[in-house]
Formats: sequence, structure tokens, C-alpha cells
Amino acid sequence: MSDTSAVSLSRRPWQEWVTLAARLILGVTILVAGLLKVTRLDASVQSVRLYQILPWDVAGFVGTALPIVEVIVGLLLITGTFTRVSAVVGSLLMLAFIIGIASVWARGISIDCGCFGGGGAIEASKTQYPLEILRDTGLLLTGAWTAWLPRAPFAVDNWLFAPIDHTDSEPETIAEDDKESTR
Repeated sequence: MSDTSAVSLSRRPWQEWVTLAARLILGVTILVAGLLKVTRLDASVQSVRLYQILPWDVAGFVGTALPIVEVIVGLLLITGTFTRVSAVVGSLLMLAFIIGIASVWARGISIDCGCFGGGGAIEASKTQYPLEILRDTGLLLTGAWTAWLPRAPFAVDNWLFAPIDHTDSEPETIAEDDKESTR
């Protein structure tokens, strides 16, 4: 790393470093959850159906699509690509998970959340709904922070949406006639 890039990295505002951490925490968590489910779509479908919130066919679609969406959103967050949009989608996923977990808890349904694969009916004493809701709330907050302040180091967005530098182009000259008309 050159001296100039080392200096520019150290001059980033602290909020950008918090955003990087938040983006990576949410992105890695969502990516891992999706990867653990994407090879077992039947278990993912069954897990969504056990929540008993969505109609049977809709739950089948959601259970199939969810791991794929999680993998895509996780990769976008990790790479910092379309950061604000992917952080909003990640936050909405966390909100949906919080609502789903709170719903089964309130209705007395005893299931493993299926957040990282698996899922299924379990004994009431083995449920961990408060911890799962707390975890997902923390992840929701990382997504909200990232959506609010999406700029961070090591993001593809910094390259994709870099401001265009016009300093290399020649300055426009105003013709003498134009100068006279503006006086």
C-alpha cells in the first residue's frame, strides 16, 4: 500500500468504518443463512410452512426464493454493491423474521426458527424466541445504519458511483461577444 492510500484510509470519518462493520456483519450473516438453506430447499419450504402465516403455495414459493434472495443480498452487502438498496432489503428481511418469530411465540407454536437451515417442530422448552428476536433486531439495526449512511471503504459502489473528475478537461472559454452580453 502506498503512503497516499494509507493516509486516505486513516482519514475516513468514523461513521464510514461503522458502516463497513455493519455492512459486513449483516452481509455475512445473511449470506451464511442463505448458503445453509440453498442446498436444502425442501427443508427451507417446510420451515416457512411451519410458521403457519402464509398460504401453503405462497409458503412454498417463499421457502424456495428466500435462500436465493439471502445469498444475493449477502453478496451485495459484503461487496458494497448497491449498498443502500441491499441494506434496505436486508433490513426488511430481518423485520419479516422478527414478525414471524414473534407470531409463533405469541401463538404458542414451538419450532426451530430455521434461520440457519434446519427448522422443524421442537419442544417448547427448547425454543429461543427472545434471543432470536434480539439477534434479528441487532441485525435490523445494522441494516438501518447502512441504509442511512451507505458510504464505506472497500465498496464496489465507490468505484461504480465515483464522481466524474472534470479537472483534466480544458476550461471552457467565453467568447468575447458573450462577455459583452453578460455585462
